[in-house]
Amino acid sequence: MIIEIRAKNCYAFEDDITFSMKADMRNKKFEANVHKENNFNVLKTVGIYGPNNAGKTCLIKCIRAIRNVLLNKKNGLMPNIFTDSDVCELGVTFMASGRKFSYDFKYDAEKEEYIYESFLEIFKDQYNNEKEVCWLKKDTVSEIYECIDESVQNMISVVSKNNLLCYVVDTSKFEHINEMKQILVGIAEKIDIINMNNIPMQHTIELMKNKNQLQQKVVEFIKNADLYMDNFEYVDMDKIQLKTGEGDEKPDEKVLDIPENIMDQIRLVSTYKGVHVPSMMFDSTGTKKIAAIASYVIEALEQGRILVVDELDSSIHFKLTRAIVAMFNNELNTSAQMIFTVHDINLMDCKRMFRKEQIWFVHKDEEGVYVYSLADFTAQQGVRDTTDIMEKYRKGALGALPDPELINSLLSIKGDVKGDDTVTGSSNFGKFIKLFESDDSGWIEEINRKLEE
Repeated sequence: MIIEIRAKNCYAFEDDITFSMKADMRNKKFEANVHKENNFNVLKTVGIYGPNNAGKTCLIKCIRAIRNVLLNKKNGLMPNIFTDSDVCELGVTFMASGRKFSYDFKYDAEKEEYIYESFLEIFKDQYNNEKEVCWLKKDTVSEIYECIDESVQNMISVVSKNNLLCYVVDTSKFEHINEMKQILVGIAEKIDIINMNNIPMQHTIELMKNKNQLQQKVVEFIKNADLYMDNFEYVDMDKIQLKTGEGDEKPDEKVLDIPENIMDQIRLVSTYKGVHVPSMMFDSTGTKKIAAIASYVIEALEQGRILVVDELDSSIHFKLTRAIVAMFNNELNTSAQMIFTVHDINLMDCKRMFRKEQIWFVHKDEEGVYVYSLADFTAQQGVRDTTDIMEKYRKGALGALPDPELINSLLSIKGDVKGDDTVTGSSNFGKFIKLFESDDSGWIEEINRKLEE
């Protein structure tokens, strides 16, 4: 499980940012939402809110880059465009087999070199204080080289800089470096990253081909998500009825030379009131997305994987997104984890669903991009267990909303809005906020009326 993601000078993030999934056990609410192991407490789910183009997807990109680096794949790292430095810094703290580890690296994007690498194991003593044991430290700038395998320490300075140490030495000859590689690769292989606006169906197709317990759970998930669906299956080609034109002539085989992945999708069949229809041609966009994500959700829960979803609520009813989140928060989930970006404030429910530290925000202004948790807000700032968080967010008290100037521009399209100027001077946005914060449910109609004048 991921405990913390760190980034600096990566994508939208110029300054240091820390995204944490560490549970605050002073909070006794929704303890089922916390994975507890060896005195370490990790959140099972975290939702990330923020306006478009603020940096939510960039946080996902950081996770993807870390995963790709650990798997020795093209990392796609890009330094922040507003800095002169080409050095990206990323780090991850995670749980693996009941143990806590931390891995950090620095990558020079211009030289395509890893100039820093550090791997630590973190223990808790009898007093619950954390202690670190350094397995590896490679700092080519400061020329500091440390390794728990002493025979490796002398060669670190001379091995290639353009890759991680575990990929440029024969790890089978060194006990701890070999174990380090297995740990890092193991956590990376557990991470699935998907975007709901471009989610591949192939993963579900591959599971549907196998008539096993996992496939049945995927089918039940899809059926329960669609109120009218009787069944969902991957059928043999001879069960697909192809209508021909007049006569019984069959079309030339080359005409049907369809790519295999397309043929796979054609073989996905939905059943409604006993009628079999090809899913790709009949099902709604929302149902297709449910079918596509179903395999990832079920596999994560069954195999203890980490599912990272960008735009979870895209084309999916809010009750379904709540149900998916609830599956991960459930006490029966002992090892799976989900990180997701979302816009739907119906999920922002600390009274029935989330602990405060499970809700995060990405805020962007002229100074930079900021990542912070709802738990950072105190009772003195008006955020308590009884607070209506959705209303608080709507009114802008938590930040991470679209630029007010956007709304101000919309209001000024038809010229000045007539009315009281007591809020923020003569600003149209001030008048908008005054309407927004009022108890009058007809404020939207009021705005529309004034725009039509």
